[in-house]
Amino acid sequence: MEERNKTLGEFIIENQKDFQYSSGELSRIFNSIKLAAKVISHKVNKAGLVDIIGGVGEKNIQGEDQQKLDVYANEVFIQTLINREIVCGIASEENDEFITVQGSDNSHNNKYVILMDPLDGSSNIDVNVSVGTIFSVYRRITPVGTPVKSEDFLQPGTAQVAAGYVIYGTSTMLVYTTGQGVNGFTLNPAIGTFYLSHPKMKCPEDGSIYSVNEGNYIHFPQGVKDYIKYCQQEEDDRPYSSRYIGSLASDIHRNMIKGGVYLYPTSSKAIKGKLRLLYECNPMAFIIEQAGGKASDGVNRVLEITPTSLHERTAFFCGSTNMVEKIEDCIHKASLSKY
Repeated sequence: MEERNKTLGEFIIENQKDFQYSSGELSRIFNSIKLAAKVISHKVNKAGLVDIIGGVGEKNIQGEDQQKLDVYANEVFIQTLINREIVCGIASEENDEFITVQGSDNSHNNKYVILMDPLDGSSNIDVNVSVGTIFSVYRRITPVGTPVKSEDFLQPGTAQVAAGYVIYGTSTMLVYTTGQGVNGFTLNPAIGTFYLSHPKMKCPEDGSIYSVNEGNYIHFPQGVKDYIKYCQQEEDDRPYSSRYIGSLASDIHRNMIKGGVYLYPTSSKAIKGKLRLLYECNPMAFIIEQAGGKASDGVNRVLEITPTSLHERTAFFCGSTNMVEKIEDCIHKASLSKY
């Protein structure tokens, strides 16, 4: 069979050995994720025709206005995973606390926990711009047979066994890694099957795109301001192009393919950063590193940060290696100039 004609299910089965410790869980977890993704994709594509757009009048644990599709996507993913009794715990950006999942026999014998942002970029829904889902899978560290605890979720990104994202755009794509490179699959909506469309994805070492919400420029640290000025200078291969969608999965997906960098720094409005370490930064960092790129908080490798809370936030710079290193250099020089 030609490589690109492989379905997601066939690809996972062929590469089952890459999922350490697994005896079939990977296939079952991804079967649940792709099923939920197809349901969300269908709902997103008809969002303009049905009463699924707009807010619900409530805020999530992050203090953000919840959209109707936020709530719907969260429920679909949680119920799909619970119904199949695949994972022992679920943490969602939309929920205050993690969810303990027990089997129909009241057991706690499953070995994996999943963390997710069920609908990344949901403020784009009403204007028909791409949104996504981001997920991360860890092997539990508490004893099998006992209920999960917070330490099962508060693991550094280096402990991830799988991570991925789904983009609901002009086509629906699922991109994932198990630590053996990155592969992308595109949904054929006519038959409801994901096919391998982007094998062995690689992020260029350099790029000419920077993605940042420049409306917050005045609030950024000096080092980040210096980097943005560098991007805008007419010198060598610059100025770079500024491209910002406002959907993390979509912005990083574009930059991973074309070469570029995504920036979401700390600011005077968000002194710890805005993006969530566990639901957004760790899975994206795992994917981008597996594609040959780099992810940093400006000083440290993101995957080596030990989280202390479920909804912890961090600064995030992710994409082409040379561009991220230039950001780190600007931040370092700005910190020295303070003294």
